[in-house]
Amino acid sequence: MSNEGAGPVEWPVVVRVPVEPVEAAMEADAVDAAARHSGVAVRGPLFGVAAQSEDDGRRWKVAVEVTHGCPQQARDALNSRFWFRAKDEAKDRAERRALLAAVARLESECVDELTVLDTRYRVVRAEEYAAVDAHGDIETPRPTDPEPLNPDWSRGAGTRSPRVDDGLVLDPDAPLSPLQAAERLTLRSLTYSGARYPGPVLEDSARALESHPDVMLMPAAFLIVERSGTEPWSPGSSLHATAHDARRTLAFALTWMEPRTRGLIPYDAERDVDAHTVVAENTSPAVAELAEFAAAADRLRAGRCNEIEVGSTVSRIARARRLLRWGPDGPEGPRPSDINTQAPQALHPRLDEDGTVHFDDPAQDEDPS
Repeated sequence: MSNEGAGPVEWPVVVRVPVEPVEAAMEADAVDAAARHSGVAVRGPLFGVAAQSEDDGRRWKVAVEVTHGCPQQARDALNSRFWFRAKDEAKDRAERRALLAAVARLESECVDELTVLDTRYRVVRAEEYAAVDAHGDIETPRPTDPEPLNPDWSRGAGTRSPRVDDGLVLDPDAPLSPLQAAERLTLRSLTYSGARYPGPVLEDSARALESHPDVMLMPAAFLIVERSGTEPWSPGSSLHATAHDARRTLAFALTWMEPRTRGLIPYDAERDVDAHTVVAENTSPAVAELAEFAAAADRLRAGRCNEIEVGSTVSRIARARRLLRWGPDGPEGPRPSDINTQAPQALHPRLDEDGTVHFDDPAQDEDPS
């Protein structure tokens, strides 16, 4: 990737110096982090959906979290939201009909923008990246990143955790702190470069600088990254809203998933059987290996631990960033060179205008008109 050159002067940035103690601490923390991690490692694009109503001005609201690996996954997520909204929330047949018409389009077309009930929806494209130091090590959570006062490590806690991008408003005119403004201005000219990228990818990236000359920085998210020996870091999880959510996912992987994957615990064992319970019973020939996994999970639970090593694998909680390119008409959508891993399809049973679900009648047979 390349980020040389100045950003366009026609896109001003409003800077507000933090004065509140919490904001000032976060800014100081960000300055320290920038000094330690001055490089950028780009993972690639992520996709979601943003929505805009008539009274939103230049603001957009995230309707589908910007965490999906291809545009079609974001379209499918929007498809499901419209379907469940029609089933559970529609006030009358006219509203349900409008929602079902959108579902029908999303089942058969690679549509990147549509208007439903006076709200404009757009599939949006973000670039995921992370800050790295001079040795290529990825930044971990900062002291001022949000953490729960009473960490919940139970397996069901994930259903009660905040969702990535929940309620997020994308406002290009919102004031920024000095460091946020500097990062935004620096990343305006970020583009793909190098021989490892196909020609169409490079061309689309260069074209985006003209069509969407500004960038919007999204809140930090967190994920597990892993590496063995001198291999580069690779992602080991999806994005989480908080570092604690990523740690809890890693603890579950260490005590429940990894032992089953490695054959240390049978796949058909009871759900509550994990490395801790087997070690406590001391009845398995794999107790020594399982004890190592259990001990690593215990280290995570003991405090804000962001890195553990089991065997030859190091797992780290990484701090990920995302940027949306922004143009006169709002956030950038998918590029022609972006790849879809699946085709549009019916995801749910047919729902009629009265709200009745027809389980034995395929959705694609419905005439939404």
